[in-house]
Amino acid sequence: MRHACLSLFAAASLMAPLAALADRTCPALLDHPFSALLGTKADHLCDFAGQVVLVVNTASECAYTPQYEGLDALHRRYADQGLAVVGFPSNDFGGQEPGSGPAIAEFCQTTYGVGFPLHQKTRVTGAQAHPLYRMLAERAGHAPGWNFHKYLIGRDGRSVMSFDSRVRPDDPVLISAIERLLAEGGAAATRARY
Repeated sequence: MRHACLSLFAAASLMAPLAALADRTCPALLDHPFSALLGTKADHLCDFAGQVVLVVNTASECAYTPQYEGLDALHRRYADQGLAVVGFPSNDFGGQEPGSGPAIAEFCQTTYGVGFPLHQKTRVTGAQAHPLYRMLAERAGHAPGWNFHKYLIGRDGRSVMSFDSRVRPDDPVLISAIERLLAEGGAAATRARY
């Protein structure tokens, strides 16, 4: 009997570290590497696992470009509570992001003081869309229709809410969804669209 207790104790002590590792696994939706807008350093969206993530396809020459300011305000206001705003410049709509990485970075920093992470230009729609955007569109039920489409991913890395380009970063509907996910730990309807 004593050996059985030792075996159970040993098994339980080995399982605890395995359970801790399982808790740190990256959800499939976030399991995508990207290159930072400047440089060759690879970022991984798994770095945001456990956070509420706002994914936005951006463009520098769009009527919605002033939303950069509001996105940065969201980033500053809620980052300490677990919100990550992540931008993906894209030239998919109207050729409104023609610049190079350094040009985009300089524009975003000098014009809007953007402090949230921006990645290299990314295809967000059509047959060539990045796998992240294909997964987001599938989970939310909607692909981006224009620049500054927003996807809000819950802390669970599975729930996704979709917000049309016209929904500004300071829109009460978006703010309410962010605050609810931050407070509730990420529970959300997987196909909500605003």
